[in-house]
Order: sequence, then C-alpha cells, then structure tokens
Amino acid sequence: MSVRTHTWTTKAGESRQAYVVQYSTPELDSRGKRRRHLKFFQRKKDADAFHAQVRVDVAKGVHVPHSKSITIAEAGRAWLDACGDLERTTRDNYEQHFRDHICPYLGGIKLSALTIAIVRDWQDKLRKGTPAPGQGEAEPRSADMVKRVTGDLGALLADAQERGQVGQNVVRSLRAGRKRGKQRQAERRAKGKLKVGVDIPTPEEIDSILKAVDGRWRPLMLVAIRCGLRASELRGLRWEDIDFKKAKLHVRQRADAFNEIGRPKSEAGERTVPVPPKTLAVLREWKLACPRRNTGRRDERGEPIRELLYVFPNGSGNIENHSNIVKRGVIPTMLAAAVAVPDVDDQGAPKHDDDGKPILQAKYSGTHALRHYFASWCINRPPVGLGLNLKEVQDRMGHSSITMTADRYGHLFPRADDSAELAAAEGKFG
Repeated sequence: MSVRTHTWTTKAGESRQAYVVQYSTPELDSRGKRRRHLKFFQRKKDADAFHAQVRVDVAKGVHVPHSKSITIAEAGRAWLDACGDLERTTRDNYEQHFRDHICPYLGGIKLSALTIAIVRDWQDKLRKGTPAPGQGEAEPRSADMVKRVTGDLGALLADAQERGQVGQNVVRSLRAGRKRGKQRQAERRAKGKLKVGVDIPTPEEIDSILKAVDGRWRPLMLVAIRCGLRASELRGLRWEDIDFKKAKLHVRQRADAFNEIGRPKSEAGERTVPVPPKTLAVLREWKLACPRRNTGRRDERGEPIRELLYVFPNGSGNIENHSNIVKRGVIPTMLAAAVAVPDVDDQGAPKHDDDGKPILQAKYSGTHALRHYFASWCINRPPVGLGLNLKEVQDRMGHSSITMTADRYGHLFPRADDSAELAAAEGKFG
C-alpha cells in the first residue's frame, strides 16, 4: 500500500502529474492473488487522506472498492425500504427529505466517493438555495432544515455501513470534527429564547381565551392549557385514560397526522398528569355531550351500538383532524378573545378588508403555544403558577431528557434577585 506520483505527457505535448494510491484487498483475483486497486488524485493531500483511511478500512475488513460501490440514490432507496416499521409520518418525512434535498444533489455520487468536503459543499448549496443539477431554481433552506436532512444523510450512511456497502460514515466524521458546545450555542442563538407575549401567551391572554371559548372546544382548550398535552396526545386521549376519582389523566397513546393511533413520542411521553378541579368539572359535563363512536354492531332491537371512546373526537366520535382543531377551534377562539395581531403583506404593511378595516390574525398559531404556557405556569411561583422544579416540569411535559426542558424553558425559572426575598434570606445579622 503506497502513494506515488504518476507523470505522463498528453498528445499535445503537455506534461501532467497525478497522485496514485495503490493498495490490495483480501479478495483474490483470477490468478489467486490479492486484488490490487488504483485510485488517482489531483492533490497529494487528498491522496494521503484516502491512503490513511483505506489502510484502516482494509484492516477492519470494511473497505468497499470504488468499482463495486453503489450510488447514494441506490443506498437511499434501500434505507427507506428499511424504514417500513417506523411511524407513517416519520417515514413520509424521510422520503420527502431524500427526494427534495438529498437525491437531487448527491444521488449520482458513489458511496465510496463521498467526502466531508462534498457534504459541506452540499450543505452550503442548501443554505444558499443553489439549484441542483437539472433544476431551474431552488429556495434557500433554513438552518433547522439543513440540520435535519444532514441527520437523514447520516442515517442513510449508517444503514449502508451496516450492509457492508461503505466503510466510513462521513457525516459522523463531520460532526466529530466540530466543537459541539459552540455548535449548540450557535443553534440556540439562532432559535432565540421563547418569550412571553411573543411565543408564550400571557396569563391575561389565557384568561381572555378561556372566557371566549365555548362548546366542544372549551374542554379541549382547558386540557391543553392546564395539562400541557401535545396536539397528537389530545387527539388520541380516551375516556378510559381519565381517572375522575384521583383527578389524573394518563397519556398512553397519540394520533399521528394520518389519524393512526400509536405510542407517545418517547418513553417519557407516557406519563400521568394531574387535572385541576375546574378542568375536571368541565370534563365531567363534556362526557355527557361527547359524540359517541359507531362500533359497527347492533343491539337486540337492531339499533347501532355507539360507544364513548375519544375525549375530543369529531362529530362522528372518531379521531379529530389536527387542522380542524386549529382552524375551527384555536384560531376562531383567539380572534374572539382579541388575542390577535394585524395581518401583513410581503412588505410588512397591514392588510385591510373592502371596508378599510385592518385584517387580524390569531397571535399564536396552533396548540403548541398553549403547551408553552403550561410549562411557564408550572414554573412560575404561586399564586401565578405551581412553582415546580425542573425535574417535575420535565415529567409533566413528557420530555425525554431534563436537558431538553432546561434548554427550552430554563430561562423562565424565577431568579433569586427579588429584593424582598434577598432581604429575608439575608437574616437579621447580615
């Protein structure tokens, strides 16, 4: 195994030079000797880097010669086929990311030819919105999207590595070479902290929302605000999951974007959450009016047998669509509660209707803002909140790690800078 210089003269009489890595692999050729391979490079540092890597891969028995390597497009299809056991929403996201962001740029490249430099160049093109070969135009991808699709590429390469199709996962090498702490700090700075009144409704706004909401949306909004369930968990909640005697509800399942029932997002997502008395009373009343689901069976008189199953179903007693909750419940309630902001055009100018009145839109989109409020309510001191510690907040939110809770909501915890509290803690004698 060696790196050597190869020099030749073109037909035009010009001298050319390249660097050649020559190495052998354990498989035997037609003469019964170890198969020899040659790979050419324009730059010596690229040849040296390949030489160092191939020595390690051959020693481990994981090297795949370039001639036998498959393309990223082929490896991607095998990876997606192996994702068949995943939740449908997750699988569809993987397919969309691969189809729109990975394959157009990298699909034709062989796994053995993929390098860290190629991955970095691909990331730059995504950020800038540089079109892939054959594309007319492309939109710049957000930093979050670039991070997601890079993770998907890493999962694709890990799958190919397990199949013996590539010796190195360059995405993992890319991440290992970075300063993780500074990278995480940069990501947090880009996202910014959640702000009360911007990302999180204020207590006054929540009061206005609860005054305005009525009908079947009132129990749903109360559980979202006072129990902090995700939208998918609200849609999958069953009456058997609510313990009226102990004033608790159990999160045991969720409904995905396709109305299919599955397990919570993580092991920590399966949890028990206390239900406040007023919320529990509203749930008792709602249970009497809640739509029942047709079981498909009939009683002795031939009448359809209907049962109470889901706590927040559609009119037929089945799983409610997420878009209906947002468009028919959350947004109209916020507009009725005057928790709204002016709608603006692309230039940032307020929009007006035909009568010249400003057009308003809901200040917070979706139910996740209500979940953010629940977290802040758990954190704030009584009487405004519950005054829970970080671990208790993690448990009630169903986060998989306490780090996730701290990163997301740590800045909301009260700080020991209140003058009255400092004076009391200081004692009589200083």
